[in-house]
Amino acid sequence: MSVPEPAGGEEKQAKEVEDAEKYSFMATVTKAPKKQIQFADDMQEFTKFPTKTGRRSLSRSISQSSTDSYSSAASYTDSSDDEVSPREKQQTNSKGSSNFCVKNIKQAEFGRREIEIAEQDMSALISLRKRAQGEKPLAGAKIVGCTHITAQTAVLIETLCALGAQCRWSACNIYSTQNEVAAALAEAGVAVFAWKGESEDDFWWCIDRCVNVDGWQANMILDDGGDLTHWVYKKYPSVFKKIRGIVEESVTGVHRLYQLSKAGKLCVPAMNVNDSVTKQKFDNLYCCRESILDGLKRTTDVMFGGKQVVVCGYGEVGKGCCAALKALGAIVYVTEIDPICALQACMDGFRVVKLSEVIRQVDVVITCTGNKNVVTREHLDRMKNSCIVCNMGHSNTEIDVTSLRTPELTWERVRSQVDHVIWPDGKRVVLLAEGRLLNLSCSTVPTFVLSITATTQALALIELYNAPEGRYKQDVYLLPKKMDEYVASLHLPSFDAHLTELTDDQAKYLGLNKNGPFKPNYYRY
Repeated sequence: MSVPEPAGGEEKQAKEVEDAEKYSFMATVTKAPKKQIQFADDMQEFTKFPTKTGRRSLSRSISQSSTDSYSSAASYTDSSDDEVSPREKQQTNSKGSSNFCVKNIKQAEFGRREIEIAEQDMSALISLRKRAQGEKPLAGAKIVGCTHITAQTAVLIETLCALGAQCRWSACNIYSTQNEVAAALAEAGVAVFAWKGESEDDFWWCIDRCVNVDGWQANMILDDGGDLTHWVYKKYPSVFKKIRGIVEESVTGVHRLYQLSKAGKLCVPAMNVNDSVTKQKFDNLYCCRESILDGLKRTTDVMFGGKQVVVCGYGEVGKGCCAALKALGAIVYVTEIDPICALQACMDGFRVVKLSEVIRQVDVVITCTGNKNVVTREHLDRMKNSCIVCNMGHSNTEIDVTSLRTPELTWERVRSQVDHVIWPDGKRVVLLAEGRLLNLSCSTVPTFVLSITATTQALALIELYNAPEGRYKQDVYLLPKKMDEYVASLHLPSFDAHLTELTDDQAKYLGLNKNGPFKPNYYRY
């Protein structure tokens, strides 16, 4: 039985149509005759509704959002250049220099905007630049660097240049380079050799171009992962012996340095920045707590509520990942080899398991151990359909990706940095960034926390370069506590934080200098 429309209905509908005509996207819907919902019929009508132009527009918007959403690092990439290797291009910057190799030097203007945006949230590093650029504490330093090349590291590189250093730079990860930022550095005169999507051969070629230069010899190394240090040590031993200091910021790279030191082969002093308080407790923990979600969301659009996730490793990176996932309602398991870290995980409310115990049921597997073969082919074979596998450690050794490149498995690229590995029975495993570092390969990381790490790196370089002979021997050192505290103090004004000062009596009671350091070297924050 139909219900009669109230009086004035026709006038009301006419008014709605008149109003709707002001908005083109409403006009068609409002003018259409009213009818009952009939899904089958409506679906047929829907398929007929868009014009050819409309279909192209709809398809364009969907595919564009899919490809653009995964990473701002590719936002200015010209697809027409994708088939041509940068090594085959002849490019010069506005000053006529060709001492670089990037994807497209024409992207420099966009990269400069990215760098300027990053500078706004890296006030401490900019403050250090302004304080020290008059003294030029790195005058004469020839720094060869191998790090992620992003807007944030560009601020560090330009700070080192402002402090007097000459720099040559390559990327420590084949997927993390922001092409427009590399172009901006090249335009500014930095000898940078890097682009997103390098091959393994390109990766080592870029490192070699930074080191093997006529009339220029590096005397300082800034490394992330140890690949640059390893290359110089193996290929250019005479250069390695003349290096005045190495600064390393990753677990993997630090491990390599300690191996060299133990074997008596480390002939230069090195600074372990990774285990400095301002790197480990901020970059490793807080950065990963936010960027793990960013990387997973951009690549997979996964909803975490109720998902079962296993995080391999409960160091600072693992702690950050677990906290973020738990906050979104995921059921989180932890694997650990260290009983202390395992107990911490238990006390934080996570169940500590062996990977083999949960591998059949989990929806996401995340590695962050710094080890090798944490996820093996046996684990991959036992995973459920559509399980997501990714790595938050620096090295790509944690997931046995090589074992997946066999004839019986099919690889299907579904989105940039997202591969479906398909088993003969149709099961799919979603592999992100081919097992490389997820957050910097597939998304971006918080600028502010990178300011802390970058400031620490800059101070470590200044310290090693200017240290009097004999202060540092041929060994691996931690950043002095006083320097850690100075880095932290530079960042406190961003929060309008005000430190309490010790009275003379209080300082005497604690046996401290009023100006620090405030904790002994053995103190664990």
